[in-house]
Amino acid sequence: MSENKSPVSLDEDICVHVFTASAAMVGVCITVVGIFQVITTLRSENSLGDDFLTINAILYLITTLLSYWTLRTRKINRNPLLEKLTDALFLIALTCTTGIAGFITWAITLK
Repeated sequence: MSENKSPVSLDEDICVHVFTASAAMVGVCITVVGIFQVITTLRSENSLGDDFLTINAILYLITTLLSYWTLRTRKINRNPLLEKLTDALFLIALTCTTGIAGFITWAITLK
């Protein structure tokens, strides 16, 4: 009674998680941009932090759309290249989020 589990089910789970996490991160980036705009307006300062966050939100949006496309086409014709591209872009966006957080933190503390 050994059950053979195929790696396909794991890939399906990962794609769903990338889709939900990317969509949530778009909302997080937009929220932080809004808060950032309020702070910079009150201080009468200009910063690159909100610009970087907007670019990061666009990266997450592209990742969300690609993972949605992967989920929709999975039953018809599975495309492993699209899955790898989606995963790579998600990891790049996560890395950018960390870099932007450091940039904002150190830019605020240096002033």
